Amino acid sequence: MRVGMDISQIAHGGGVSVYTECLVRELLKHKAFDYTFFYSSFRKPLKVRIPYVKKYMLPPSIFELLFNKIRNVKIEKFLGSLDVFHSSDWVQPPTDAKKVTTYHDVIPLKFPEWSHPKIVEVHKKRIKLVEEEIDVVIAVSQATKRDLMEVSKIPSEKIEVIYEGVREDMKPQDGEKVTKFKEKYNLPEKFILAIGGIGERKNIQRIKEAANGYNLVISGETIPWVKDSELPLLYSSASVLLYPSLYEGFGLPIVEAMACGVPVVTSDSSSMPEVGGDAAVYVDPFNVEDIKEKLNEVLNDAKMRDQLIKKGVERAKQFSWEKCAAQTEEIYKGLSK
Repeated sequence: MRVGMDISQIAHGGGVSVYTECLVRELLKHKAFDYTFFYSSFRKPLKVRIPYVKKYMLPPSIFELLFNKIRNVKIEKFLGSLDVFHSSDWVQPPTDAKKVTTYHDVIPLKFPEWSHPKIVEVHKKRIKLVEEEIDVVIAVSQATKRDLMEVSKIPSEKIEVIYEGVREDMKPQDGEKVTKFKEKYNLPEKFILAIGGIGERKNIQRIKEAANGYNLVISGETIPWVKDSELPLLYSSASVLLYPSLYEGFGLPIVEAMACGVPVVTSDSSSMPEVGGDAAVYVDPFNVEDIKEKLNEVLNDAKMRDQLIKKGVERAKQFSWEKCAAQTEEIYKGLSK
């Protein structure tokens, strides 16, 4: 059985890139199928070592035009004969194979004001193709499944929820390594960690207001984006992860921080309570006073911090890339029957 997958999203970083790379690595460990991967990027070569990749040095806009609009060339032209094709969240190429795709969120469709009009246009076109052609849609949370059903005509029975995972290296780090990491980035002894991003979705302005009076470190803003290999050190260096995002399809930093032994304060909306369970503290992301009050409580109540850390480490164990890959393989197998 030959399975093809578009892994082009690895070029762009972020949660979708992590999902794509980690899923592929686990699928290849299992060796249940004959895999071939499609990668296209004009300016960003594939920097991670993945076998069986067919690379094309063309910009995503060309393939978006070719696969989402003109649609006269099948993915088999690039990958050869396939039984199953797993598309990315950007293009939906024609294919004779059974079709799987993953939705990480529906931000351009649910909150178009947060995205560039071109991105909104692409996702509107693609969701129509998904409605008409896809055999199985993987949603990374129940919240994302509900949102998909709200913004599309995809029936519930076609949407399977498969959670993302936590990398094995996400765990509490050695004290000496943490000290050296803090020195490298000139970080304070104690600080609140927030995750930056483009636009208003990460709620940075309210984070700054709520954290006034504390040392606040914003990844991607007050310090540069660190390498993936340094992420466990970044989490382990922090006193708390403050993640009151306005919307997340999954919220990978929540479980990554938990796995590293860091208490989490996050939003009471979209997927975040589903992911954090009883191991996080939840706030109204629009209410600065609520964020500030809960943050102060976590920082100053030692007993509460200890409970959150213990619960968080256990909670993170429920999310693994091995489980994600095994459940994805079951979808492929089901389509071959």
